[in-house]
Amino acid sequence: MSGTAIAPGTEARIRLCSRQDLVANSGIVAWHQGHQIAIFLLAHPPGSAGQASPDSSEVAGAPFASPITSDGLYALDNRDPFSGANVIGRGIVGDLGGEPVVASPIYKQHFRLRDGQCLEAPDQRLRCWPVALEGDDVVLLAEAAAGRT
Repeated sequence: MSGTAIAPGTEARIRLCSRQDLVANSGIVAWHQGHQIAIFLLAHPPGSAGQASPDSSEVAGAPFASPITSDGLYALDNRDPFSGANVIGRGIVGDLGGEPVVASPIYKQHFRLRDGQCLEAPDQRLRCWPVALEGDDVVLLAEAAAGRT
């Protein structure tokens, strides 16, 4: 997927993908100006009520059809700083100590989704990309407008 501007007068917002491209409790990857961006959707973000049942459509790998908000969206660089491979979007999404994380599929380091911090190596951090839902579009926001970077 490649990022494209979405409307005149909204040059600070770039469309990365559609809501239908998202997969609950998993990641996808979008391309924006030479960067691979791993986008994660948590079906039940921290602080929300409920858990996905194993037979619901919200299990990992299933298309996400329920109403969602930007609260469950996270975006990080896709490049794993330890292996140099673009694989973060294929990592396993989980929770460590109440923090949503993604584990790199190669060496298994955990990166916090909220700020990209590596839990095993504090000197390593993935870039966070500010994203939101606008209608059926997942958009990249201007850095200054983001609440989570």
